[in-house]
Order: sequence, then C-alpha cells, then structure tokens
Amino acid sequence: MSNIDDKLNEVLNIAEEVLDKKEEKNPLEIVNEPPKPVAPQNDDVDTDFETGRGELYRLLEKGNEAIDGILSLAKEGEHPRAYEVAGQLIKTQSELAQNLLDLQDKLKKVKDIKGEGPKNVTNALFVGSTTELQKMIKKNKDKK
Repeated sequence: MSNIDDKLNEVLNIAEEVLDKKEEKNPLEIVNEPPKPVAPQNDDVDTDFETGRGELYRLLEKGNEAIDGILSLAKEGEHPRAYEVAGQLIKTQSELAQNLLDLQDKLKKVKDIKGEGPKNVTNALFVGSTTELQKMIKKNKDKK
C-alpha cells in the first residue's frame, strides 16, 4: 500500500484487514456486463396490451397532477415560463391520450391478423401457384 492509503486508513479508522479482503475486480468488467432482458417470459398479446395500457393510465394520472401543480404555480408567480411549461404538459397529456387510442387500434390489428383469410373458399376459379397460372395464360394466348 502507498503512503496515502496508510494515512487515509489511519484518519478514517479503517482496518487494513478489511482492505486486503476486498474483491479485486476490474471496474470496466462490471460496466461492460451485458444487460439482462427485462421482457416478460409470456408472449401473450393481451398481457402486453394490459401492461402498456396500465402504464399509459398511470402516466396520464401523474401528468394531470403535474398540470394542476404547474397551473397553480403559474397563477401564483404569473411567470410566462410557468405557463409555457403548463402548455407543454397539456400537449404531452393529449399525446398520451392519443397513444392510448393507438394502442387499442394496434391490438385490434394484431388480433385480426391471427384470423386472416377466409376459412372456406367456395368460388375458386383457379387453384394453383402463380407460375402455373402464368403458364396457363401463355398457352391460351398461343392458341389464339
């Protein structure tokens, strides 16, 4: 140990035994550890929808409280910046409300994709691939 470490240990009343037992890790290794995913294990669309919807509602509630606070502050201080911030918060709240509606539309689209396409085809004029269709059209053109 260096002379400075010894003096600091003495001033701070730190025992050298504790310093010797500390874990020797490179601080850069700790920072460079890959982040662990926080996504839920469940791939259910409804669970994700409910989670997102709940978060948007909580944000709307907090935003409304913030708007009430900043408006009362703006009235008391009559400072233009406070009114500007209140306007920005109101705009953000309206965007959150729009996001909530967009979330509804996205859920409907995701659920519609699962049931995409007709179940029964009753009036099939041609059943086959596009290459087979092109060959058939070409044969009909050649006959004429």
